[in-house]
Amino acid sequence: MNRAEKATLQLRAVAILRMLKETRTYDELADSTGFPAGDLNRYVNGHVLPGVDRAGSLLASIGPPEIADELARRIERDDEGYVDNSGIVFDQRLLDLIAPIAAEQFALESPDVVLTAATDGITFGSAMARYFDANIAYAKKSKETAVEQFIEARSRLQSGIELTYYLPASAIDRDDRVLIVDDLIRSGETQELLLDIAEHAQATVCGVCTLIAVGSDGIDIASSRTSAPVGSLLTIE
Repeated sequence: MNRAEKATLQLRAVAILRMLKETRTYDELADSTGFPAGDLNRYVNGHVLPGVDRAGSLLASIGPPEIADELARRIERDDEGYVDNSGIVFDQRLLDLIAPIAAEQFALESPDVVLTAATDGITFGSAMARYFDANIAYAKKSKETAVEQFIEARSRLQSGIELTYYLPASAIDRDDRVLIVDDLIRSGETQELLLDIAEHAQATVCGVCTLIAVGSDGIDIASSRTSAPVGSLLTIE
């Protein structure tokens, strides 16, 4: 590991600690990481950087369970069960830190394109695209005026409403490896339309990844449509 790689590792460990400290006490951080609260305080406040070995140990101690807990702390639900995850999708720094953990948890292979749906999926899609050094494409519910050719996916929902997504045809090439991501999956209807878009483009889906799943129906539907890894970092009922 060269000097730049060591510094990157140390700074990433501090960044994750600072992110977790927003919703935790130092004692809670100590319980999660196994490091003394006083040391964590010094790292978070910038008084000293953790050594390379310590930084690696810190990152190893902060895995999917801690990230799922962080997501759960940041969501709110109303009396009707609707989920407000703006505390997550508006925090690009958080999503950039989550991206490598999500990639490792679901054993995602590097895509050529990260595909999501406008609008709430864009920030997580951007984080995953940056991590993989891939392009990002997002489908919209309306056509862009200056674009002539689109890939179109349409579905009639149980409510009778017709949902249509459009993606500029140039956004995905034939045989591209496509990773489908979204902020939330509930019924799986949006993810099915994104899978339809990838199919129409004759691309290969290499994974479907979401931040939050409400129940298991959406995950089950996506899993039935592809043999690629499908998963969510947090599942709530």
